[in-house]
Amino acid sequence: MKLRENAKYNLAILTSMGLRMTPANRQPAYAESVYKLQATSAESNVAAVASTLGKSVLALTKFVKDSPMAEFIKRDLRARNIQFVGKEVAQGGPWGYRHQFNIADSGYGARGPVVCNDRAGEVGRTITAADFDLKSIFEADGVQILHLSGLIAALSENTSGACLEIAERAKAGGSLISFDLNYRASFWKGREKELSALFIKIASICDILIGNEEDFQLCLGIAGPKEGGKDIQTDAFKTLIEAAGKKFPNVSVFATTLREVVSANLHKWGALACGGKEWAQVELREIEVLDRIGGGDGFVGGLLYGILQGWDIQKCTEFAWATGALATTFETDYALVQSEQQVWSIFNSDARVKR
Repeated sequence: MKLRENAKYNLAILTSMGLRMTPANRQPAYAESVYKLQATSAESNVAAVASTLGKSVLALTKFVKDSPMAEFIKRDLRARNIQFVGKEVAQGGPWGYRHQFNIADSGYGARGPVVCNDRAGEVGRTITAADFDLKSIFEADGVQILHLSGLIAALSENTSGACLEIAERAKAGGSLISFDLNYRASFWKGREKELSALFIKIASICDILIGNEEDFQLCLGIAGPKEGGKDIQTDAFKTLIEAAGKKFPNVSVFATTLREVVSANLHKWGALACGGKEWAQVELREIEVLDRIGGGDGFVGGLLYGILQGWDIQKCTEFAWATGALATTFETDYALVQSEQQVWSIFNSDARVKR
C-alpha cells in the first residue's frame, strides 16, 4: 500500500461524538448513583492511538450549538490531539437535538459488562457529506488514511450516504480507506438489505478491512462457520478471508481480534491479520482487564498507526495487539498512548516499574 505524500492529515475519521457514562467502582448501572462522564465514539477511540503518538488526525463530525456537552466533547478531542470540523446545529428546544449517551458498566468477575445505548435525538444522525468541504480536505490538504466504522455507516440513512460518498471522494484524492465492519443487529433492524448493499459498496473500495467472523458473514454475505474457540476461530477467519479476498480484490489488509473471556477481569487476547499473501498472528495470551470496552478500537488504532509507519504486517499486528490490550487497562474506552516503548513493553510482558 502506498500512502499519499505531502498530506496534511495522516488519519481522518467520520464520527458521531457522544457521551459515555460509566458507574464508579465497577458497579452495575442500576445499583450505582455516581458516574464518570467521558466523550466517546468508536472512531475517535481508534484515532486516539495515532493522535497521542503525534500523528495529525482530523475528525469529521457535528455538534449541538451552544451545548455544554458539545463543549465537553471538543475539549476532550483537543486533549487527545484530535482536530475536528463540524457544523453547529441549533438544539431546537428541549425535544430537539443532543449528543448520544452510552451507559456502560465494566462488569466484575463472573458479572459481565452491560452496555445501554440511548441515541434518541442524536445530532450525529443528521451528518451528510455536504456538511464538509471534501475537496479541500481530501484534494487540497490530503489525507493518508480515512477510517470508517460500521457503527457510523449504519447509524442513519444520512450517515450511510455520507460514508459512501466521503469514501469515494477520499479514494479519488489518494487516501487509503479503512473500514471496521462493527456489525450491530440493533442498528441494522429493518434496513438489512439496504445496509448489506451499502457495506459491500464501501468494502469494494477499501484498502484495509477489519471485522470478526460474524461481521464478514452478516455485513458482506461471505459464508463461513460460526463456531468459537481459538483454533476454530483462526481457521474460520482464514477461510473467510480467502473468500473475501476474491470478492474484494482491492483490499490489501484484513484483520481481526481473537478473544476468549475467562471473566470480566481476565481475557485471552489474540490477533490475526493478512497483508497480501502474508499471514500474521499473535497467539491468545492472558490479559487482565479493567474495562473491556474499546479494546477492539485500540487494536484498529494500533494497526493503522503501524501502516502509517510503514511497518510489515507482523509488526503492525503485534503493535495493534498491544494497543488493544493497553486500552483495556483504562477506565476510558480509548487508550492514551505515552510512547511506542510503552506499547512494546506491553507486548513483551514487561510490567516492571520504569524509573
